[in-house]
Amino acid sequence: MQIRSNGLHMEVERFGPETGEPILLVMGLGGQLTLWPIELVDELVARGYQVVRFDNRDVGLSSKFDHMGTPSIVRLMIADALRLRPRAPYLLDALGLDKAHIVGVSMGGMIAQLIAAHHGERVLSLTSIMSTTGHKSLPGPSKVARKGLLAPPPKDPNDRAAIVKRMMDTVSVIGSPGYPMSEAERRELVETQLDRDYHPTGLVRQIAAIVASGDRRAALKKVRVPSVILHGEDDPLVPIEGGRDTALHITGAEFVSVPGMGHDMPRALVPMIADTIEKATALGRAAVTHAAE
Repeated sequence: MQIRSNGLHMEVERFGPETGEPILLVMGLGGQLTLWPIELVDELVARGYQVVRFDNRDVGLSSKFDHMGTPSIVRLMIADALRLRPRAPYLLDALGLDKAHIVGVSMGGMIAQLIAAHHGERVLSLTSIMSTTGHKSLPGPSKVARKGLLAPPPKDPNDRAAIVKRMMDTVSVIGSPGYPMSEAERRELVETQLDRDYHPTGLVRQIAAIVASGDRRAALKKVRVPSVILHGEDDPLVPIEGGRDTALHITGAEFVSVPGMGHDMPRALVPMIADTIEKATALGRAAVTHAAE
């Protein structure tokens, strides 16, 4: 469904009982809401939660910002072109939700961190997955992962075969070595995204937003909600040091590392990811109960 939030049109999907504790899923760089495995959504719903996933701005079926142009790599730091800001409070208002458990992956983890830091009164718990603080001392993507991410899209936007190949190559490069996807699985994942929306310039603006977000260590020290940080030990795009640093700078945060996990959410890991999210929600529930006593 489409909702209007803070002047933006946001594409939102809502699952589970309206009486269930709400979990807001925030996707990462260039990812549409459908990149959240439906198996994970179903698992959380089966555990009694209300689950909301949505398209970030500039991706999927949400508002696009083509009028702002495509930032050049050289000018990514120009603030006018950058739009990574915590929008969840407005989205929660539009959905009639007072508070929610916030779960973010990669860039979505960065957004979730900022929401918890600046709008903690709306957050029940934080789960940051495969994300980072953005500090300059941390290792960056591997050369192969960086090349895959920054490879330009095919010149012909109608060349479906070339677009699919480029996207499949990226999925392969950043994927989990311990839980590799078959070619058929990668193709299904990519074509599902492509059939729904293809908007490569939005990806560049989101990269610009990540660069502009910079170092979040100071902001993370403001986080007071129960937090669990999940990171794959074999992540080539956002190395595990980023997850460790995130946990280090959030008071009381728990850190969970996963051998063989890269920068994706393999179906085989869905139960573990759901357990991790539920660990955060249980901590959030206990904190609310303690505060009320």
